[in-house]
Amino acid sequence: MERLDRFMARAVAAYYARPATPFGRGGDFTTAPEISQAFGEVLGAWAAVVWEKMGRPDPVLLVECGPGRGTLMADALRAAADVAPAFRAALRLHLVETSPALREAQRRALGDAVTAWHDDLAALPPGPMLLLANEFLDALPIRQFVRRGAGWAERHVEAGAFVEQPTSDAPRWPAEAPEGAVREVSDAAEGIVVSLATRLATQGGAALFIDYGPASSCLGESLQAVSGQRGGLDPLADPGSVDLTAHVDFAALAAVAREAGAAAQGPLPQGLLLQRLGLMTRAAMLAQSRPRLAGDILSGAERLVAAEGMGRLFKALALCDPALAPLPGFETP
Repeated sequence: MERLDRFMARAVAAYYARPATPFGRGGDFTTAPEISQAFGEVLGAWAAVVWEKMGRPDPVLLVECGPGRGTLMADALRAAADVAPAFRAALRLHLVETSPALREAQRRALGDAVTAWHDDLAALPPGPMLLLANEFLDALPIRQFVRRGAGWAERHVEAGAFVEQPTSDAPRWPAEAPEGAVREVSDAAEGIVVSLATRLATQGGAALFIDYGPASSCLGESLQAVSGQRGGLDPLADPGSVDLTAHVDFAALAAVAREAGAAAQGPLPQGLLLQRLGLMTRAAMLAQSRPRLAGDILSGAERLVAAEGMGRLFKALALCDPALAPLPGFETP
């Protein structure tokens, strides 16, 4: 018998260690950078503007967590070189990636632009930092607690099935919950955010997380397996061969970031942030320059911002040195 978060951590590590790429139409899922190059470009421009607000430190770390095939960062670097050559010259690119196969894909996409790869954030060198993370938090392991009577039980995994064990290590929220209610908690995500917030508050910089989940903490179970572009699969059925993912509790992460001394802005719907950052304008420019691909370019951009696409389910949360607030796209109208 194994606690759910430990089972999930092992399964996710095995999944991303496989030689086959999980990204794109031929893989298990498609992320925003694979849908539209404008996504990475506007995030690169966002980083350049924040760098200006930071006082143009040179050097500055540009970090991506979970860089996939390097698609987002390739687009971001190209945009940075176009709109802010001084920023492109000042940045030192660091990638947080544990998969050897994905590191090789990133090496092919980014070449000598990469200063170093790291297994975790703790290995990054000190200094002011800008961090981007798209669909990174959802793959971090979660724990699940189930309301039973006056207390909570925690889910474990045994022989491909959930097993509940009574626990005193129950979630603090909510105080009251109906029988059978499930509360998901990610100690891993909260630990990363606390460490990052402490660093940003003392060394300067900002971080932008884009992922999916509700804006407010809520009850319910969201853990699922994804394979072959299909979600909602049994997360216990084929560990290591399918992607495991769960909704991000943005409100909980914002709260622990503020407690650690950083400013937390958002979460905002992804569609709103991308529109404020000019994604649709950039997509229109790309469509005009590539008329044969115009339909695909515009439909891809619309998928990222539309409420019925990814625009509402996906959220953006920014953390930063309190002196930098508000960040681009997060200003109060």
